[in-house]
Amino acid sequence: MINVTKTYLPPFEEYTAQLKRAWDNVWITNNGELVQELEAKLKVYLGVKNLLYTSNGTIVLQMALKALNITKEVITTPFSYVATTNAIVWEGCQPVFVDIDPLTFCIDATKIEAAITPDTQAILATHVYGIACNVEAIEAIAKKHQLKVIYDGAHAFGVNYKGRSLLSYGDISTCSFHATKLFHTVEGGCIIANNDETDHQLMLFRQFGHVYDDYISVGVNGKNSEFHAAMGLCVLPKMEAIIADRKRITKQYDVSLDGIVSRLAMEDSLEYNYGYYPVIFSSESKLLKVVELLKQDRISGRRYFYPSLNELPYVAKQSCPVSEDISRRILCLPIYFGLETENIQIIIDCVSSIK
Repeated sequence: MINVTKTYLPPFEEYTAQLKRAWDNVWITNNGELVQELEAKLKVYLGVKNLLYTSNGTIVLQMALKALNITKEVITTPFSYVATTNAIVWEGCQPVFVDIDPLTFCIDATKIEAAITPDTQAILATHVYGIACNVEAIEAIAKKHQLKVIYDGAHAFGVNYKGRSLLSYGDISTCSFHATKLFHTVEGGCIIANNDETDHQLMLFRQFGHVYDDYISVGVNGKNSEFHAAMGLCVLPKMEAIIADRKRITKQYDVSLDGIVSRLAMEDSLEYNYGYYPVIFSSESKLLKVVELLKQDRISGRRYFYPSLNELPYVAKQSCPVSEDISRRILCLPIYFGLETENIQIIIDCVSSIK
């Protein structure tokens, strides 16, 4: 079976060597030695001052909203994984959907101001597939209207925009380290705050709101274990090779599928991570035919993202025609470290066969 992604696993001996450190320390959770080391190395790799390693990429969105005291309306994108919207709803806030840019599929910054009301407190945007939102325009709008900016950077690990990590923009950026992601720790995530006070509050939120016997604030259990950090310490040194191999796969797709399906626009100032390979068909019926053909060869593409989040049954209905249209016609093709050239060609043949 060829899935849309395949978890990169380091040599088993490397992983167990890291685990032995935790085993010898008899310290397997509660901000252990490996967690601290992973955080330090991630700060260097990403070039950020503050970073907290967490249990997953969803709880950090909830923590971000809580840390910035967001309780009312949040302008957000309808084109993202459901966790983006769920975090807003879970925290008792109201998602206000703004349609997406038809070229990048990120939130359309030109439509944000029209959606602002007296109850608007924040913008929560997603760097879709690691493509940068219009961060300059969003920052200008946020400053003008005194709004907070949170970026869901679940796909943005290793992406640099104009010479700095895409995760360094906004008041807070979050990332997912789930096993399906480019960089992973089996389960996990991180949260990056540009303000030291916010970072401290997030640290408290992550560990029940207290440090030893000093109870300071409300909090949750957002910590992660030494077992997960050990995986991250093994995967992080391999990132250059992982990204390079995904770039190889992307080039093979690009050459063969040019003119057959559409692709996303990407700025020259973006240093990409090749985390996904989304293609856009001219109709949903063609997409569904390709999905069936791929299944016959035991290949899995993924309708990522579908449906458009403004169509979820538990949110107020709002019209986002671009997102609704794209969500029906977009498919992510398999891309992962070690995907063989011959299997890539089978996928290309399936896609190319639909006229």
